[in-house]
Amino acid sequence: MELAIVITVVVVALVFDYTNGFHDAANAIATSVSTRALTPRIALILAAVMNFVGALLGQKVAHTVADTLSIAGDDAEHALTIVLAALLGAIAWNLITWYFGLPSSSSHALIGGLVGAALAAGPDLATVHWQTIVDKVLIPMVASPIVGFCLAFLVMLSIMWIFKSRPAAKVHRSFRGMQTISASALALGHGLQDAQKTMGVIFLALVASGHADPNDDLPLWVIVCAASAISLGTYSGGWRIMRTLGRKIIHLDPARGFSAESVGAAVLYSTAYIWQAPISTTHTITSAIMGAGATKRFSAVRWGVAGNIVTAWVLTFPAAGLAAATAYELIRLLHGLFVNVLGL
Repeated sequence: MELAIVITVVVVALVFDYTNGFHDAANAIATSVSTRALTPRIALILAAVMNFVGALLGQKVAHTVADTLSIAGDDAEHALTIVLAALLGAIAWNLITWYFGLPSSSSHALIGGLVGAALAAGPDLATVHWQTIVDKVLIPMVASPIVGFCLAFLVMLSIMWIFKSRPAAKVHRSFRGMQTISASALALGHGLQDAQKTMGVIFLALVASGHADPNDDLPLWVIVCAASAISLGTYSGGWRIMRTLGRKIIHLDPARGFSAESVGAAVLYSTAYIWQAPISTTHTITSAIMGAGATKRFSAVRWGVAGNIVTAWVLTFPAAGLAAATAYELIRLLHGLFVNVLGL
C-alpha cells in the first residue's frame, strides 16, 4: 500500500511539473512571439529544450523546497498523503489561473499547497518551517518583481540612450535577432528554477517514506523525470497566458522584449545560485515586461490588466493552501471510507 502511494505521489508530482510547463511556457516565449522575433512553434521548441537543460544544472532550489516543512516519519502513509494533497492543491490553482489566462506563480502554488496540507494535518504530523518560508519564499516573492521592474526600466533607458541616434527600424531589427539569445536564457532559467521545485517535492516524499535520507543528493531518475515533464509541458504551450503577457499588458517592440527577457534571466540565475530561493518566473518576467514597457510612458502599460495579475499573485499562496487543505481532508475521508466501510 505504501509503495502504491509513493508511486502515486511521484506521478502526481510529474503531472504538476507538466502543468507548470504549459502554464509557464508563456514566460519564456511570449515576448519573442509578440515581437515576431520567433515563430510560436520554433519558440516552443527552443523553450522546451532549454527548460530541459536548465533543469539539469542545479539542486539547491530543490533542497530549499524540501526544507520548507518536516513530516513525522513514524507514519509514512500519512506523510505521503500530505505531499499528495499539496500537489493536488497546486495543480488545481494552476488549472484555474490557466483557464482565466492569468500568469500566476506555479512556484508559490506548490509551496502554498505544502503549507496548507501541513496545517490541515496538524503539528503532530507536519511542522512548517516558517523561517525558511519567510526568508526563502515570502521575501523573494516581494523583492523579485520589484527588482525585475526597476532593472528592466533602467536597462531599457540605457538602450534608448545608447541607440538614440540610430534609425528605430534598424535598432528593432538588431534586437529581434538578439531575442533568440535572451529567450533561450530565460527558458534556461525557468528550467533551473521550476523543475527543481518538483524535484524537491518528490525528494520530500522519498524522505517521508524512508526511501531517501535528507542529506542525500537527488537521485538521477528524479532529475531526468522532472526535467522531461516540464519540457513536455512547455512544448504543449500555454496560449491563453501568452496572449496576456505578450499583448494585453503592453505592445512590446524587440528592444523592450530583449530588456525584459535579459533581466528576467539574470534575476532567475542569481536567486537560484546565490539566494537558493524558489522565486516565481512568472512574477519576474511579468514585472520586467511592465518595467521595460513603462519607458514608453507609464500610461502605455495597461495597469488594469496588471492589477488583475497582481491580484492573482496575492491570492496564489492562500488559495493553493486552501485547495491543498481541502484535498487533504477529502483524501482522509476517502481513506476512512475504504478502510471502515469497504474493509480495504
